[in-house]
Amino acid sequence: MAKESADRNEFCMYNLSNLIKIKNENMSLNQVDRQILALLQQDASLSTAEIADKVGLSQSPCWRRIAKLEQDGYIKGKVALLDEKQLGFDMLVYAHVRLSNHGRNHLSEFESLIMSYDEVTECYTMAGTMDFMLRIISRGIEGYEQFVRDNLLNLEFVQEVHSNVTMTCVKRTTALPL
Repeated sequence: MAKESADRNEFCMYNLSNLIKIKNENMSLNQVDRQILALLQQDASLSTAEIADKVGLSQSPCWRRIAKLEQDGYIKGKVALLDEKQLGFDMLVYAHVRLSNHGRNHLSEFESLIMSYDEVTECYTMAGTMDFMLRIISRGIEGYEQFVRDNLLNLEFVQEVHSNVTMTCVKRTTALPL
């Protein structure tokens, strides 16, 4: 019995060390990679030459590192960040949604519908009393009310929608801490 327990512990430790090794291999960013990612987070329009100059590399190795970071999935895409207010989106609301029926069919249907609404810029499943949290942008409170009435409250399986209207943005960033 003691031998079986020791063998099991050794097996578990071996598997744990292999998992840690695999995780560390996937997280093998060095300081230069982190600098490149930080620069791209600040300004994705920087040329490879500009990035290379800032991190102390020549252009070709820098380009190869960026290509590898993209290939490995560290860089998911490059986008332009638009000013919501300039485009008339002056209302940001976090809406918490509870479904009346938690059957898998309704969860999938709700998630599919949410994916089709441009006003919903983020959607999260939640632990706790609500099922989803949505980040919704609109043109004024009237635009938000119309969106909720026309799209969320018309769904027979939506039981509740609780809205949290934002007032002042204190901090907003897309940059990750590297």
